Amino acid sequence: MLASCASSPPHAPAAAGTTLAGDDSAPLPPALLQPKSRWVPVRWAELPGFQDDASNEGWNAWLKSCERPGPALAPLCGDVRRMSLATNDEQRAWLRERLQPYRVEPLSGKTDGLLTSYYEPVFEASRVEKAGFQVPLYRPPAGLGARKPWYSRQQIDTLPEARAALAGREIVWLADPIDALVLQIQGSGRVRVTEPDGSVRLVRLAFAATNDQPYQSVGRWLLDQGATRDASWPGIKAWLAKNPQRTQALLWSNPRVVFFREEPLNGLDAAFGPRGAQGVPLTPGRSIAVDPGSIPYGTPVWLASSGPQVNLQRLVLAQDTGSAITGAVRADYFAGWGPEAGELAGRLKQPLRLWVLWPKSALAH
Repeated sequence: MLASCASSPPHAPAAAGTTLAGDDSAPLPPALLQPKSRWVPVRWAELPGFQDDASNEGWNAWLKSCERPGPALAPLCGDVRRMSLATNDEQRAWLRERLQPYRVEPLSGKTDGLLTSYYEPVFEASRVEKAGFQVPLYRPPAGLGARKPWYSRQQIDTLPEARAALAGREIVWLADPIDALVLQIQGSGRVRVTEPDGSVRLVRLAFAATNDQPYQSVGRWLLDQGATRDASWPGIKAWLAKNPQRTQALLWSNPRVVFFREEPLNGLDAAFGPRGAQGVPLTPGRSIAVDPGSIPYGTPVWLASSGPQVNLQRLVLAQDTGSAITGAVRADYFAGWGPEAGELAGRLKQPLRLWVLWPKSALAH
């Protein structure tokens, strides 16, 4: 995931006479407006599955958000840390006491929400180009910002001046150009790198920059041509297996290229995902990417989605964003890393409802 944006509290004050603390029968505060959404206050009873969630798993993500909290949520972080070892029932009681749930709605128009998923791929790689490993992943080239947009994917593959600008910027070499595309679309990945001396290291390739070209979905490219009806990653790979001669055309249909930076991946770092747009490591199953114009980074969110792939009713944290994550009721669910997470991320596309959990203390100001 790509961009960063400072969190900001909603822009409406509490109405006179409303009660900001107490039980679930107290008068509700007014609706709140964000640039791209409207937050409608609701009772806790509206949140599906609230009594059944293993909230301690969500707490792990919240602790990460408290490393870089927004101004409205920062005063809660002392309690969040203190409550990290509490029981699920104690955590739920604290949530009800300190937070007010709001249903997230668009300002106008279509009300349907959409949940997709992303993950951190894991690939084998070589530090040097050799037989079987001839697809490079690059650091940002020198002078990247001097040309906007920078060379497209096709130009990088075909123009001598583009290739010259990237010479010596290779971080690692992969075996499959589709794996390289997947890693660029996901924004980061883990690679097991074989070094020149034969040793193997696990490292993370984290997002560093792009070529400023527009992102185009290769799945949409296939659908528009009538080449397939299954634009999931498993469907795309099945089509490529039958049409290997069209691999290059598929790759070039997406002009956007991502450049990376290498990060060590040891100990506790390996138990979390890459850093999202909030600047904190993502927690598998408990971090989501959102449109920051709808939900500020670091906000605890209640997520509900039912469909053919998964049924989710849980506490998550808004910690990331992405170029395709736009609109009021839109989220990308961080599934983790490896093949199982990749299978879910490749197929998840189903209805979504979201509720932000906003501090009652912030409403009193």
